[in-house]
Amino acid sequence: MRTDLEIISQWINPSSRVLDLGCGDGELLHHLIDRKKISGLGLEIDQEKIVECVKKGVPVVCQDLNKKPDNFEDQSFDTVMMTQSLQQMKRPDHMLVDLCRIGSEAIVTFPNFGHWTTRKYLGIRGRMPMSEALPYMWYDTPNIHLCTFKDFELLCQDKGIAILDRMVVDDQHRSRWFINLFPNLMGEIAIYRIKKK
Repeated sequence: MRTDLEIISQWINPSSRVLDLGCGDGELLHHLIDRKKISGLGLEIDQEKIVECVKKGVPVVCQDLNKKPDNFEDQSFDTVMMTQSLQQMKRPDHMLVDLCRIGSEAIVTFPNFGHWTTRKYLGIRGRMPMSEALPYMWYDTPNIHLCTFKDFELLCQDKGIAILDRMVVDDQHRSRWFINLFPNLMGEIAIYRIKKK
């Protein structure tokens, strides 16, 4: 299992109700169902990934996340997760509010566009950066709203969302002392646990 998914699973209570938005191939939900006995549901639009979910026995629904998730009532899940997908939304601000509406808590991960290598790449080469965390050319990237950790935290503040936990890691999902000193400069990937104030 990916290290970031292992970190996330530590924030999930056993036997809880979990919704995974943009669940991919269902790896995280499968792990949580197996190890933590959660009741889980994934939303995914990619047909091949949906097939992988079904093969793993992960309950999944085909749904475009850019359409408002009105089919879920307030607080209908204990935790709503969105890993590496928020920056792909047309309106990440609206999605963030919906995450905290649908779940008692939410977990969000995304790449940090403020990382020093990204700044250096853009400054020296004058081109949109490519890295392990951002491996696409500017014209084929699914990432349409890149942000930094500071941007995300200010958005949470503006939307009345409390940050319960934050883990800032490198591209191998390891926490380092120097990352904790300068998270917005040294961290490549953010993992946040949030809830509505």
